[in-house]
Amino acid sequence: MEYSLIFILGACIGSFLNVIIIRLPKNESIIFPTSKTLCCSQKIKFYHNIPLLSYVFLLGKCSYCKKTYSFMYFFVEIITAVLSVLIIKKLGLSMQSVYLLLLVYSLIVLSFIDLKYKAVPSFLLLLALCLALLYKQDNILQALNDAFLFAGASALLSFLLSFYIQNIKAKLLQDASLKTQEALGEGDIPIFALIGIVLGIKAGLFAIFLASIFAIIPAIYLRIKYKDQETPFIPFLVLGFFCEFLFNISKVF
Repeated sequence: MEYSLIFILGACIGSFLNVIIIRLPKNESIIFPTSKTLCCSQKIKFYHNIPLLSYVFLLGKCSYCKKTYSFMYFFVEIITAVLSVLIIKKLGLSMQSVYLLLLVYSLIVLSFIDLKYKAVPSFLLLLALCLALLYKQDNILQALNDAFLFAGASALLSFLLSFYIQNIKAKLLQDASLKTQEALGEGDIPIFALIGIVLGIKAGLFAIFLASIFAIIPAIYLRIKYKDQETPFIPFLVLGFFCEFLFNISKVF
């Protein structure tokens, strides 16, 4: 019964995260005004705004104009609910699990904003970093050491990859647009750092390895279909982080 309540609460939080994902990049209030449909600006009735259920019962369509809603809304709600249950199951109810849940929620928001805009708010990155430090506050010196190690490594990696892309790959492909492309965005560095804080060196490195594997196919797809040179990396870093934290995959190797 306890996990059922956590799942329901997680889904409700996921619904609120959707509001943040939509409104924050537009510099709109996340509280006022009350929710309206994006397609026809009609006020959403409370029984059309029940997490998970409303999307299913309305068949993913606006109740007014019948325009199809993005599956993102349902996905954010269910992934938030599932992760909430898994984390409480792993850590139990404690302040440490609260800090980690808040970190997870902020990472979900950062991931979906990065997917849409390929840029994320700096204050959200700082918030996520602070939550990671709060989660590891019992060993803060080691956490800071790992944060600086991963942040420095990511900066060096970005420099080396950017040099390759701008100076070697650009000449090989005769593509002038590559001469200004950066391998990693500035927003990736704090994510590297918080991965190091929470997971430590070995598991953190494996999480980043997983992220790179996860990112390969989407990167190829975007390059071929849309001729897009940039692939948002934060969502894949977050996915690698979640997989390693929850399932300890690195211990298998």
